[in-house]
Amino acid sequence: MKRESFQSRLGFLLVSAGCAIGIGNVWKFPYVAGSNGGAVFVAIYLLFLVIMGAPVLAMELAVGRASRKSAVGGYRALEPKNSFWHLHGWVAIAGNFLLMMYYTTVSGWMLAYFVKFLTGTFSAGEAVDTASVFGGMLADPMGMGLAMAVTVVGGFAVCLFGLRKGLERFTKIMMVGLLVLIVVLAIHSMTLSGAGEGLAFYLKPDLARARKQGLGNVIAAAMNQSFFTLSLGIGSMEIFGSYMSREKTLATESLWICGLDTFVALCSGLIIFPACFSFGVSPAEGPALIFMTLPQVFQAMRGGRLWGALFFLFMTFASFSTVIAVFENLITCAMDNWGWSRKKAVAVNCIALLLCSIPCVLGYNLWSGVHPIGARDILDSEDFIVSNLLLPGGSLIYLLFCTSRWGWDFDRFAEEANTGRGVKIPGWTKYYFRWVLPLLILVILIRGIL
Repeated sequence: MKRESFQSRLGFLLVSAGCAIGIGNVWKFPYVAGSNGGAVFVAIYLLFLVIMGAPVLAMELAVGRASRKSAVGGYRALEPKNSFWHLHGWVAIAGNFLLMMYYTTVSGWMLAYFVKFLTGTFSAGEAVDTASVFGGMLADPMGMGLAMAVTVVGGFAVCLFGLRKGLERFTKIMMVGLLVLIVVLAIHSMTLSGAGEGLAFYLKPDLARARKQGLGNVIAAAMNQSFFTLSLGIGSMEIFGSYMSREKTLATESLWICGLDTFVALCSGLIIFPACFSFGVSPAEGPALIFMTLPQVFQAMRGGRLWGALFFLFMTFASFSTVIAVFENLITCAMDNWGWSRKKAVAVNCIALLLCSIPCVLGYNLWSGVHPIGARDILDSEDFIVSNLLLPGGSLIYLLFCTSRWGWDFDRFAEEANTGRGVKIPGWTKYYFRWVLPLLILVILIRGIL
């Protein structure tokens, strides 16, 4: 069977960026940036994105483009005889599946809140207890299960049409909509009275705030954010390398993907901080910001029901673009490794994921007493395994595979990465890739475990 390819370079960039752009861009990046010195943090973050995030992204894409296969097959095609690098491919597939076991639930929350704003649950001028609304949603397994199921079935329905007619076509529409929405929302927030104070907190270089956090902590936070924002290490990006052309170098494409991801993250702060400061609300981190703090802001805002609906439509696009990209990885892995048709791969993965996502849905109500890892509930336990172990650990394996003489070797990786027009990876970086970059990722892995 001939392997599909992207219809256009724009399609590749938007699908790859859609996989990277997710919920963390919105509920984590702005808060971390603001609390770690504003522009001081952003500058350090951009540095690490260039010297750490983009190179590892280029490696994952290189394995896919050189092999024209998904995780397991990619390693097998490139690894030396009698080696076992391909075993990590199976771990990567499991990581993608585990990621979707909780990410589809959170994506369902975004869809549910979009519907709540559309139907008037949060109407401007009305004092609705946002904490009670969020708590009520978590306590309702049927409602949450339905939102999760709509996300899962909808995502696999898109992928059923294939790469070009399904994933690429739908993601182009959704990503253009996402980018338009985020610009409109950011412009609206910056026109609010009192917006200047929020912008200053977010973007003004504040060395005093950075020193208060501790320069080491600011650097560590920037390093973590630049790494985790791209979801590297579980082959979710490699699959798109297997579909891409050799028109451009991989460093060029990696920088474009990083740029789109960073644009969304920066614009999210332009939405959140001016709005929160204008209405005297603290921009706390995490789910509380999205589901309790911002609905309070929208209620106090003129036309808040409309702006709230648009914001959660943007969040639905951001999360769903990741969902369908990872689904495509799961489907292609099944097709590559077991010779399944796309229809069979879609059906089996859809049923399996619907069943395996139920524990996360129940983890906030019927199974709220279940804590698999320490005090963490089911969602947090699944997220800990993916974010703290599989992503940095998998990235380290991809890095060693691409640079080690016992793996694919740096020279072969560089030859593949530098094929095409654009930014080249110079030969002298071999020593940086072999000795410095592994240490940086090892620091992230150890910090995550501790």
